[in-house]
Amino acid sequence: MQLPPEDRRPSPRTGYTRAHWEAAADALLAAVEPYATPDRALYHLPGDHQSWSGHLSDGLEGYARTLLLAAFRRDETALQRYADGLAAGVSGVWPRIEDRGQPLVEAASIALALRLTRPLLWDRLDDAVRQRAAAWLTDALTAEPWPCNWELFPVTVGGFLAEIGHRPEAAHQAIDHGLARVEEWYVGDGWYTDGDGRKFDYYNGWAMHLYPVLHAWLAGDEKLLDLYGGRLERHLADYARLFGGDGAPMHQGRSLTYRFATTAPLWLGALTGRTPLAPGETRRLASGALKYFLDRGAVDERGLLTLGWHGPDPAVLQGYSGPASPYWASKGFLGLLLPPDHEVWTAPEEPGPAERADAVTPIAAPNWLLQSTSSDGVVRLHNHGSEDVRYDPYYTRLGYSTVTEPSAASDNSVIVGGDPGRTHIEPLGVGEGWAASRHTAGREARVTSAVLVRGAVEVRAFLVAGAAPGTPVRVTGWAAGDGLRAELLPAVNLDAELTGVTGEGETLFVALVRLTGATDAEPLADTVAVHVEGERELTVRWHDGPGLRVRWHLCGVDVEPLAQD
Repeated sequence: MQLPPEDRRPSPRTGYTRAHWEAAADALLAAVEPYATPDRALYHLPGDHQSWSGHLSDGLEGYARTLLLAAFRRDETALQRYADGLAAGVSGVWPRIEDRGQPLVEAASIALALRLTRPLLWDRLDDAVRQRAAAWLTDALTAEPWPCNWELFPVTVGGFLAEIGHRPEAAHQAIDHGLARVEEWYVGDGWYTDGDGRKFDYYNGWAMHLYPVLHAWLAGDEKLLDLYGGRLERHLADYARLFGGDGAPMHQGRSLTYRFATTAPLWLGALTGRTPLAPGETRRLASGALKYFLDRGAVDERGLLTLGWHGPDPAVLQGYSGPASPYWASKGFLGLLLPPDHEVWTAPEEPGPAERADAVTPIAAPNWLLQSTSSDGVVRLHNHGSEDVRYDPYYTRLGYSTVTEPSAASDNSVIVGGDPGRTHIEPLGVGEGWAASRHTAGREARVTSAVLVRGAVEVRAFLVAGAAPGTPVRVTGWAAGDGLRAELLPAVNLDAELTGVTGEGETLFVALVRLTGATDAEPLADTVAVHVEGERELTVRWHDGPGLRVRWHLCGVDVEPLAQD
């Protein structure tokens, strides 16, 4: 991908300006064009990983997600190509929108793109094409979505159809129904779960916030915008802390192949004026993420986004991932809706949270504890509240970071009786420097976990109950990559291999953990002292600050600060 030279005057952190975003969008659009069918209704991108929805649906996905990019870019030449494809698609090429089918997802991208570019695309179509297109989209109003972020796709389609006056009553019913469903999953402080349960990840930003806020903004509905925009603003205060000093987003959750779609909520806050972030900080975080992926092989030699994180990586894919799935990264170009003279584009870049100072940030809604260190820009997420409906390493590990990825060897786990599973996670609270939870391990064991952190150091403690005496327990830490040091030391009831066994009744296991890019860090064992008092009490004393006392009880965990000596 050919980008302009870096410009470090306005962008001292990344060198990226609006010109880089425009060039990246243009290059991505140009690269997919050879893979359009002659009628331009489908984009069949190369690759041997087809989704479970089939070849035709995958081709529609290629059209819809790259159309969204053309819409944000407002590229009239490209939009004319997509207009031709729309005319062919709604004349019998595209599959129908049906219950819980992938075309419902893609209809939302198409409707949003049409709404954003109405004078440039929709208003220039022949009336017969508009009628067929509206009829095709209408099925989205009554199609049953999966009970998750999919509830917002009929909302998005309904917003466009209501605007053009097509079936307005049905459109508004779909909008009201979808927004009411999503309201059930709002848990406060700017956070949603992606459906029932405790599925917290980037869908918060690129779906649960994106569609309602854009709908309210496009509809000019100030009451809705105050509601959803206020939630977005609160969310961004936490969300900005999920980006590392190197620009990397947190490596956690599903659909990571969307990559710099993670920047969409940052731009959305600036677009609507609902953001706590300074303009230069918004651009620094967003440009940092784009640069991070482009520098690490996200685009192949053909200029196509690959199925993966950096380069191709099947570990981050789901059954719904097809060759064009990564192009939901188009959402990351939302910032191009802002005019070139907007302060987000003109203000000097400012450092992000991970660059400014060391920080430990409790996030109550998902029961996460974020731990960042400015010397290496690493952000660590201690997960004591997120899980998927099954054992999923991208949801259920104890820790994630901006510089590591979950490994097949069950990193960041407590393994009871050889089982690394962590199900039925029950959050027990977060506070200043700590987080705690309880989960089921294996068939019968219950593990009450607490993590206490300072700087880059962690104390991980696990009280195991319900396991037969002599059950092996093993604690694992970070799977470090290049330029990083991952350390793991036994502290209580663990041997040098970080393995122990349960006794009669409950057994406490404690380990010291550190993930760092610093080369001059003091020895881990010298950073903290831990002491067990009885079976259910642990004191932790940091060498450079006050400590904490942890008490386990039937209802959970109590953590309180220790008086400084």
